[in-house]
Amino acid sequence: MDIQNTIQKLREELNQHNYNYYVLDKPIISDYEFDVKLKQLQELEIQNPEYFDESSPTQRVGGTITKNFQTVTHEHRMYSLDNSYSKEELIDWEKRIQKVLGNVPLEYTCELKYDGASISITYENGILKRAVTRGDGFQGDDVTNNIKTIKSIPLKLKGNFPPKFDIRGEIILPFIGFEKMNQELIEIGETPYSNPRNTASGSLKLQDSAEVAKRPLDCLLYFLIGNNLPFKTQFEGLETARKWGFKAPKETTLASSLNEVFEFIDYWDIHRHDLPYETDGVVVKVNSFHQQEELGFTAKSPRWAIAYKFKSEQVSTKLNSISYQVGRTGSITPVANLEPVQLAGTIVKRASLHNSDQIDKLDIRVGDTVFVEKGGEIIPKIIAVDFSMRPEHSEPTKYISHCPECNTELVRSEGEANHYCPNFYGCPPQIIGRIKHFVSKKAMNIDSLGGGTIDLLYFNKKIIDYSDLYFLRFEHIFGLEKWLDNDESGLKNHNQLQVKLDKAIFGLSKNWGNLTLVECEKIAKEIIKITDVFNLNVLELGIDLKKFKIFCEKFSASIIFINESIYYSFDHYISLNYLLDLKFKDYFLKDIFMQSSLNDLNYIDNLLSNENLKKDKKFEAFVASIADRNRVGIKEQSAKIIIESIENSKKIPFEKVLFAIGINDVGEVGAKNLASHFKNIDNLIAASFEELTAIRDVGVSTAKNIIGFFANNHNLEIINRLKSCGLTFHVEEKELSSNKLEGLTFVISGTFDVERDELKKIIEDNGGKNVGSLSKSTSYLIVGENMGPAKKEKATKDNVKMISEYEFYDLIK
Repeated sequence: MDIQNTIQKLREELNQHNYNYYVLDKPIISDYEFDVKLKQLQELEIQNPEYFDESSPTQRVGGTITKNFQTVTHEHRMYSLDNSYSKEELIDWEKRIQKVLGNVPLEYTCELKYDGASISITYENGILKRAVTRGDGFQGDDVTNNIKTIKSIPLKLKGNFPPKFDIRGEIILPFIGFEKMNQELIEIGETPYSNPRNTASGSLKLQDSAEVAKRPLDCLLYFLIGNNLPFKTQFEGLETARKWGFKAPKETTLASSLNEVFEFIDYWDIHRHDLPYETDGVVVKVNSFHQQEELGFTAKSPRWAIAYKFKSEQVSTKLNSISYQVGRTGSITPVANLEPVQLAGTIVKRASLHNSDQIDKLDIRVGDTVFVEKGGEIIPKIIAVDFSMRPEHSEPTKYISHCPECNTELVRSEGEANHYCPNFYGCPPQIIGRIKHFVSKKAMNIDSLGGGTIDLLYFNKKIIDYSDLYFLRFEHIFGLEKWLDNDESGLKNHNQLQVKLDKAIFGLSKNWGNLTLVECEKIAKEIIKITDVFNLNVLELGIDLKKFKIFCEKFSASIIFINESIYYSFDHYISLNYLLDLKFKDYFLKDIFMQSSLNDLNYIDNLLSNENLKKDKKFEAFVASIADRNRVGIKEQSAKIIIESIENSKKIPFEKVLFAIGINDVGEVGAKNLASHFKNIDNLIAASFEELTAIRDVGVSTAKNIIGFFANNHNLEIINRLKSCGLTFHVEEKELSSNKLEGLTFVISGTFDVERDELKKIIEDNGGKNVGSLSKSTSYLIVGENMGPAKKEKATKDNVKMISEYEFYDLIK
């Protein structure tokens, strides 16, 4: 046998063994035997590079470095799913379906909802060509090199498959692999990962694919999309996908009624805990592709699918305090700061309290023990108070009356749930929030400007609104830097800044034994005051005894010079000036500490301006350790990238610019509809209330917000500045094949000789408009085979003219 045939035979054999092991879970050779064959193939390929094949099993080992993940537009948009939390909501969903289809027989596929990172994989001629993350649904990141390392994903298909299609699925991290990864981290003193889903998602963006290959990722695939697929239903598609080599979960069931759907839900609500990976619900889909096409999509989700979410896990914890956040629209959101607690795979420290009505309704007070759950398994929320645990003399929560950022008196309009800060142009969080929204991926996509960099530019008065971005120059931003804090930078009490015990021990141990953060957290759980460490037996805690002894020796040597009586003492906390005195007594005199009340975090900035400390990297590391602080700076290369990214954003189309400027209630889809209708910003500015409310999805409130936004002279000045910088404020009209369908609107229903998307393109290329649902203003309903009876009935009722596919072609001859 010649070399080429030997190589090919080894590839086929190893691919089959991969399929047996990772898809069928039925290996027929040992890992050792597999590795021997793989090594043999690697050596042959190295010796004979002319026989290279990108689909070879050897290409799964990784090693490719991706520094910048390319953004790719999805050929077929990735929609999100509507959620339901009760069987009654599923019954209502079926009623909406039948209203469109006309009470026809239905079948459903029931699939488990996997908790992972969504992926879309493109195959051409049976070869894996590209893998793209979900992103915003319209575009995502190309992570092909990393996806190729996942052994359950075939690099090359078997059987009869179409020349090109996409398959969608979830990248997951099974529990066993997740626990193994965390155990390895704990053993080397590193912080373990919080949950499998986030770890799987983060793995896809690792720059080194060899590191991805080391992680036990898996992929569950559940939906195929493309032209001329050789099946007509979702269930048949999954069965076919398995034959091609994909891992499509076998838990999927075909149901002929909602009662059978409910049986599937009830079974897996109990047995989901037996699965080797996370699942948080059931996805129910109309099985027929033809019926799916008839039902179509809303702005965000398919009408033919819905997710039923299992009941959320609940825990109880203590409410330590309530803080108030200011959003970009001025809306005030109260936030519950909780005693950290494990919930649904993550550590929860905060939960939204929504508004003052919610606080009053639940009678939530600081010091209460509260019940917390994750809404939709994502957002923590307080659902009730354990009144049996309420402390004596607790006081009802008094909602703030003034903005916590700019001290402006809050307002609350009649009929609205939220309080607002009306200082639209002077309140820093509102200004910064609008700029962050402007640069976001769905808006102007200036990805080089992260939140910290925007804070830095605003702090240094380089920008005061988003139009200032286009007047920045390299020399304006190069070299800027600032210390930033997260929400746990410290608590103020008795005018002294406090530091949590675990962070304090971690900071002190720098060069004093160098304890890990995990070790410091274990120590802090066992003590109340810092000096309790001398009485602690750490052997039972799994802490490195040698490092702990060094820490105690250094701490003991330093503490003898400190007069503790001049500092306030806090259980589970330490005052910052006490720590500074312990660690850096050689730099300061006592009066430097005591002349300041340390009543805000600017005191650290003042310390950092000390000429001696500016040169001391140990002090910087200490501050970062105790206060979760980090320094944001703009270096030369970053400055160049920022200026280049801002310049590139001038090419962003009008619909995204309109979304970016931040009109209240005008979302991504609304901006697209407005841009399509009015064509340019001047027409939109001049639009009347009646013209606005006539647009799809523009209600009374949104119309008022649009008119109010453009009635403000400051907003008009900003738009004029943006215009002068070259941003696009008009729709780029594409060249049409003809304008024969100008002013006409079409609804298509049924199956045709061409793909429905192709028919829609023909309509638009000739000046017509596609609309999703029938109304009296619809010009034509194009009727195909198997059209649903409901559409025909409505068209007859509304006197909408019905034409065949070929009668439509006559319109554009």
